[in-house]
Amino acid sequence: MDYYKKKLFLAEVDKNDNVIGKIERWKAHQDGILHRGFTAVLTYENSFVIQHRKHLAFDRFYDLTFSSHQIYTNDVLQTDLEAIDQTLKREWNIDRSGLTETPNFLNKFYYKAKDPNSIFTEHEIDYIYQAGLKNFPTPNLDFAYGYSLMRKEQILRSELPFAPWVKDIINMI
Repeated sequence: MDYYKKKLFLAEVDKNDNVIGKIERWKAHQDGILHRGFTAVLTYENSFVIQHRKHLAFDRFYDLTFSSHQIYTNDVLQTDLEAIDQTLKREWNIDRSGLTETPNFLNKFYYKAKDPNSIFTEHEIDYIYQAGLKNFPTPNLDFAYGYSLMRKEQILRSELPFAPWVKDIINMI
C-alpha cells in the first residue's frame, strides 16, 4: 500500500509529552521510540465503531475506530484535529461533516506494547478523541479487514484480539 511506503515523520516526545524532535515513523516503531499518536473513537447508534486493523503494526487486531499519528508537513506538526480529519478521509471515506460534532478530546495516556506478530512496538503518548457519526461510513478496505459495532460491555467481555491500548481507552469512556 502506498501510504505505508511513504516516509513520514512523527513527533518524538519525552515521558512528559514534550516534543524533543522528529522521528521517521517506521524507525520509531522498529526501535520502540516514544512518540505522539492519537485514537479517535467514533460512535453510531449508541455503539462503538470497531475497526479490524489492516496495518503493518498490530495487523488483524481490533481497534476503537482508528489510531494514527500527527505528522510533520514542511517542518510543522499537524494539530490533532488535522490528523483526525486526514485519517477520517483515508480510512473511513468521510470528512468532519459526517460527524455529529467536532471530535472531543477526552484524555491522553502513556503506553508501550510490542506487536507479537511483527518487529514493531507502539510506544506512545496517545491522545484520545471521541465523536458521533451521522451515518455509518464505508470503510476503506485498504486499511481494514472489516468493522463491527459493539457496546462497551461487549468490548470488555470480548475474546477478540483487541489492540493493547483499547481496554485502557474503553475504561476512560
